Amino acid sequence: MTVPGRGFEPATGDGPAAPDTGRAAELRTAYEGLLQIRRLVNGPAGEGVPAPWEVRQPARAVALVLEASGITPSAADAEGRPARTGYRVAAGPEPGRVEVTWAGPKGGGAAEEEQERLTACAAVLERLGWVCLLYRGPRRRRFLEVEPPR
Repeated sequence: MTVPGRGFEPATGDGPAAPDTGRAAELRTAYEGLLQIRRLVNGPAGEGVPAPWEVRQPARAVALVLEASGITPSAADAEGRPARTGYRVAAGPEPGRVEVTWAGPKGGGAAEEEQERLTACAAVLERLGWVCLLYRGPRRRRFLEVEPPR
């Protein structure tokens, strides 16, 4: 969805499912723009290194990459309860870091598939230069910590 003054807003998995109307074309344009910016500002490093705007807005950049790769974002219903299983991107414990979790409705199987799905998320992000570490957090649930290369 395009937000006035902000442009395309990628799905973080926090809110309701994004409407499908025109979203695929907007997503493709936003992702191609991300790659073009990388080629322009990174010179020879090209697409393999996050651009400065991505480093300043890592949650937005990571969500864009995951959504563009075809990985399903989680979603919430009107009451804010998990309604769809998928990735969830949130700010990490330190500035410049992002946490990616695999979330879904209670009893929906998210916990059983999280290691495989988060590993797939990491593979997509690492191809584009992000550093990903898989951790086990509270209640033994796994999460990815994502940051730009140093």
